[in-house]
Amino acid sequence: MKVLVTGAGGQVGQALQKLAPSHKIDVIALDRQALDITDLSAVQARVGEISPDIVINAAAYTAVDRAEEEGEAAFAINAQGTENLAFASAKKDIPFLHISTDFVFDGRKDGAYLEDDPVAPLSVYGKSKAEGEARIAAVSQKYIILRTAWVFGGAQNFVNTMLRLAESHKELNIVDDQTGGPTAADDIATSLLRIAGAVRQPGFKDWGIFHYCGAPAVTWYGFAQAIFARHAEAPVLNPIPTEDFPVPAERPKNSVLDCSKIKRVFGIDQPDWQKALSGILAKQEK
Repeated sequence: MKVLVTGAGGQVGQALQKLAPSHKIDVIALDRQALDITDLSAVQARVGEISPDIVINAAAYTAVDRAEEEGEAAFAINAQGTENLAFASAKKDIPFLHISTDFVFDGRKDGAYLEDDPVAPLSVYGKSKAEGEARIAAVSQKYIILRTAWVFGGAQNFVNTMLRLAESHKELNIVDDQTGGPTAADDIATSLLRIAGAVRQPGFKDWGIFHYCGAPAVTWYGFAQAIFARHAEAPVLNPIPTEDFPVPAERPKNSVLDCSKIKRVFGIDQPDWQKALSGILAKQEK
């Protein structure tokens, strides 16, 4: 099976390239220099040229706070670029897999979010991702949208930010009233590769939105505690409310996603983020 992956330089894009061989999948990975997804003619040309069995869109504008000032850029990539890829895939009858986010919700629900809960994004980033989801549904019938949360495992993420700050700070203030499920990029990539194989089976009809994030649910403060649990000289961590850490983009207080649907349809279990974190930290210590 041949899979076209966009966003080759991102956390999940890199993980897909690393893990695809073990699934007997040939990946053609394109970064932003190789393909401008906001250019429909370029997207259609590359999809036609490569003729993949599956398209996985791991490309995204993910600078959440900067998006408040760069809304046009965020929508160009997360909405128009996503639509271009979905449209080009649909024209060739190619299944389209796309990564979305917990930021499409406002975080005010009690309990985990279900796939059919109404979206109500708080930030420009969240609005651009929600718009991308809507545009996929408008142009494609064979699509899987995988909403995930708190991705870690690549170069730019909360884990590495904490470890870097610890080198120069004896104390760190960490938000303790936002709750979610940290999700390793490798786990997301593995799930996408399994889904890619499943949707190619004759008679597959369970298209739509799925949730996938790590368990158990934790706050950013609790996540930071886990990161430093194995460090002898860890900084002092102070739990603070969101209001004491002002940022341009408002975050959902509750980012917990119900992952029962993906288990029911694809047999994919909710991953243990603690296990994934331990593996990443162990590699960094070598």
